[in-house]
Amino acid sequence: MLAAVLVAGCSGSSGDSRAHDKNGVPQSGHKAKPLAELKVPSAYDPGKGWDAALNWVPGVVRTIPVTAAPRSGVIAMMHAASNGYTVEARAADTGEVRWISGPWNPPTPIKGAEGDAESGRAGEIPDVMAVEQDGREYVLAYAHGMRGKDSLHEGAEVVRLAVYATDASGTSVKPLREIDVPVSADPGEVRVGLTGGRILVAWGDSDAFPRSAAAVDVATGKVDAYEKPNGMLSQCATTVACASSRVLAATADGPLVGMGTGGFGIPDRWFSDAVRPSGIEAKTGIVGSWNGDVYGVAGGHILAGWSTGGTFGAPNAPLWSVHDVRTGQLQASMTCAHEVPGSNKARDYPVITSPDRRYLAAGPVVFDLKLGKGICLEGDGDRKTIALASIRDNGTAYGAVQDKSAADGPETVVAELNLTTSTGEPKVLGVGVDVPYLTSVNGSGLFLDRDDDMSVRVSLRRER
Repeated sequence: MLAAVLVAGCSGSSGDSRAHDKNGVPQSGHKAKPLAELKVPSAYDPGKGWDAALNWVPGVVRTIPVTAAPRSGVIAMMHAASNGYTVEARAADTGEVRWISGPWNPPTPIKGAEGDAESGRAGEIPDVMAVEQDGREYVLAYAHGMRGKDSLHEGAEVVRLAVYATDASGTSVKPLREIDVPVSADPGEVRVGLTGGRILVAWGDSDAFPRSAAAVDVATGKVDAYEKPNGMLSQCATTVACASSRVLAATADGPLVGMGTGGFGIPDRWFSDAVRPSGIEAKTGIVGSWNGDVYGVAGGHILAGWSTGGTFGAPNAPLWSVHDVRTGQLQASMTCAHEVPGSNKARDYPVITSPDRRYLAAGPVVFDLKLGKGICLEGDGDRKTIALASIRDNGTAYGAVQDKSAADGPETVVAELNLTTSTGEPKVLGVGVDVPYLTSVNGSGLFLDRDDDMSVRVSLRRER
């Protein structure tokens, strides 16, 4: 739902509340524009907050260069100018500028990175991401491209990471360090994420989990490459089709590795067979592959799916479970008829958590990790599927009602749910409701959209 809005959507009209100079730095002394008119859920006040605009982001992209550092209460975004990119960090509640980086020059984009708006092929642009490692928050600027390529040199293909402290100050802040990770990938084949406590840069194909990866320690700049994950798990020695193993996340204890036909764990630490839920067979399918596939990782939690059909794979509803990424410890499980995709097949929904990480969801699969219980929002023939987009700490969640009956693609119906109940008690908010991308950053919700001129609009609205 959010991807559709950000890639091609267009609604409302607004801009940044202040003018910017040629470097993208906000300038004072200008009368603030009225807030953009948003149709927000009742938990947010549409008349209190602030707006900003990113007018350089192409219409069809895979990522939006906006991030939030919740502990610091900072919203960071990237501006583009002729002399480089700048990272701007603002207080989430007031919009006051906390700091601005000096111009940053990423590596030269590789051929095809600009994308193709006519065909819908998304462009690859520099991005920002807030990360927390060992109790400290950072803002990470990163980009994929060629380093040192010119008329006399072939150059080297890298993903460059620029690490900034969220508690910086000033208007020409320099990165604490820059880190280059060697890669080999086409545009759109690079993933950068922080799901297990360390940065994981993955590349090499467009699968859910690319074939090559490297863990990055942002505090030291150390890079550990995992270009050949096959055989990293000892169980791989007796496993069919182990050649499709992938690194799924990076932790302080090592990489989380998943085998292509099932089974996952951290080498020399733990394996999924030892932490599988009660009643689940160790192996499944005709060839007896290890049971258990990782759907995704978020906030230090693994979301996994398990076959309940036994050795010959009878078509029973799968069991879903949540595990601690460092120990594998089981935290919650439930049966839900939402299909578990194969290890490298596309994921329909991202794994999301509430800010305090009590609640975790991927589309219609939802867990309350404090109570160790799940809620299945998958449709049952009459009841429609609801896919969650964001969750508040109090259990209020927002999602999209999936309508498979209309071929012409009707407007998305937004629902609000109460995850403190056994069923979620969904209620319809209607169409055209703005759903928060993040629910609570220093008392505000973050909303993303496109203006009439197709600029990305960043809107913070205060919680009531």
